[in-house]
Amino acid sequence: MSQLRTVQVLGGGSAGSSAHVGSLAAGLVARGVQVTVCAPAELDHAYDFAGTGARFVPVPRRSDPAAVAALRAACAGADVVHAHGLHAAVRSGLALGGRRTPLVLTWHTRAHAEGARRRLLHLLERRAARAAAVVLGASSDLVDRARRRGARDARLAPVAVPAPGSPVLLHDSKVRAELGVVERPLIVSVGSLVPHHGYGTLLDAARMWRQLDPVPLLVIAGEGRERGALQRRIRDEDLPVRLIGSRDDIAELLAVADLAVLASRWEARSVLAQEALRLGVPLVATAVGGVPELVGDAAELVPYGNAEATARVVARLLADPAARERLAAAGRMQAAGWPSEDDTIAQVLSVYDELVQPSAAARGR
Repeated sequence: MSQLRTVQVLGGGSAGSSAHVGSLAAGLVARGVQVTVCAPAELDHAYDFAGTGARFVPVPRRSDPAAVAALRAACAGADVVHAHGLHAAVRSGLALGGRRTPLVLTWHTRAHAEGARRRLLHLLERRAARAAAVVLGASSDLVDRARRRGARDARLAPVAVPAPGSPVLLHDSKVRAELGVVERPLIVSVGSLVPHHGYGTLLDAARMWRQLDPVPLLVIAGEGRERGALQRRIRDEDLPVRLIGSRDDIAELLAVADLAVLASRWEARSVLAQEALRLGVPLVATAVGGVPELVGDAAELVPYGNAEATARVVARLLADPAARERLAAAGRMQAAGWPSEDDTIAQVLSVYDELVQPSAAARGR
């Protein structure tokens, strides 16, 4: 068979989906696949898709005729088009209209909306799921959701987070000093500053942590539309919290933390959770979405939106070094059983082979 040609379509999405596309592109190129990545230009600047050996085509995250035409041109001659995220799948379906090129969708995460926007989201999910020959869900609940939305073939396909390129130094005193935590515990949370990440709940918990001695510092890495409101609360209530903006050294930040906290309303395979367990950083997380199946017994789970439960569990763990050590060891063991990047690439290639071989046979008749 001639060289397999695949187009990876990314519409913006999360840091996790962008990192996954970079990892997938590099792995596919290394296995002799011809890869084109279509994404907004700013994502190539951040993730260097061209540096993986893939061809990069800038395509804006829009569904207007010009953007769809650019995507259609980029997909010409592809054996498989692989969309990452709902918007990317819908746009890819439009671009492939009239062609028999199979479309694969990796569904990385769930959006949240209310009222009319919720109905529109439902329609978007249904259209994306039905456009794809195969839907790969990052968690079991996403697989179930894809089937409810009419997917012909939906499968679990855990997305591996790329391992750090170099060893991460644990308990680096210099990093802790830069964050202002020399003699006090450090709690780290990571993610965009948007409502569904639950930072309002974390600030409520931080107000309760002021009773502890020493008072821990909560550091939140990320940017988003809630920054102003969160910063005002931190100032007005004199909370022991720092917003440090977007960072490209998340592993280094987590490595110096006493605890990591994930307060989200929903997650599939949280990058924060994966990085924390891999590094042996004790994790407190909400029992939502794919988090329980991801962490198993290697993290403390709390209900979403329950500041009192979050504060209580964090306080207990900060007072019990032995419990933190047990969680750290359990986290490393849990992470060792996750699929590797090679496993992820092998699964994706097997899906491509299933879809391409029947098409090649049909063309040969």
